[in-house]
Amino acid sequence: MTTPPTTIDTEDQLRETYAEPHEFVRLKCIPRLDDHCRRWIALSPFIVLASTDGGGHVDVSPRGGAPGFVRVADDATLLVPDIPGNNRLDTLTNILASPGIGTIFFVPGFEETLRVNGTAEIVRDPELCASFADRGRPAPTVVRIAVREVYFHCSKSLKRSGIWNPEPYPDRASFPSLVEVVTDQVRANTPAADASDGEPAA
Repeated sequence: MTTPPTTIDTEDQLRETYAEPHEFVRLKCIPRLDDHCRRWIALSPFIVLASTDGGGHVDVSPRGGAPGFVRVADDATLLVPDIPGNNRLDTLTNILASPGIGTIFFVPGFEETLRVNGTAEIVRDPELCASFADRGRPAPTVVRIAVREVYFHCSKSLKRSGIWNPEPYPDRASFPSLVEVVTDQVRANTPAADASDGEPAA
């Protein structure tokens, strides 16, 4: 008796493991932003952006702002302001190397999400950047996404997570602060200084 492989290496093997998606799931994917999508985006204060450098290295970045901080320019175009953060520029450098991008829009209290995939470019138009000013400071750049496909994702994952239910939330004091965490990680990532005798420090 042949033992089936424990890893999946082909799409055929993958399809053997899962049922075919319902036709409704295929048909719900649309190539443009309709009125429902526009309303959802206007309600959303938080998104995640997925990008890749083209070499297989993937990054996912959280972005937030007032509801509707992402703007719908037209049925096929989204505008995402790049509000200054840690200046690593992971998403932006990835876009330069490989423009494909994926987004998920969240709305607090709603368990569904909206997924938008497309092609991104970085815009530095002064007037456009000024229109996305945050606390009086223009956005340095705006990510313009040419929409390729859009669909609403069902609520199963957020229902399972109970993310909007505060009752089981852990006590914030049970986990170190971000400053404590990053300080420990920076220390661990910093080479030890050489001892005065030239031997590595303990």
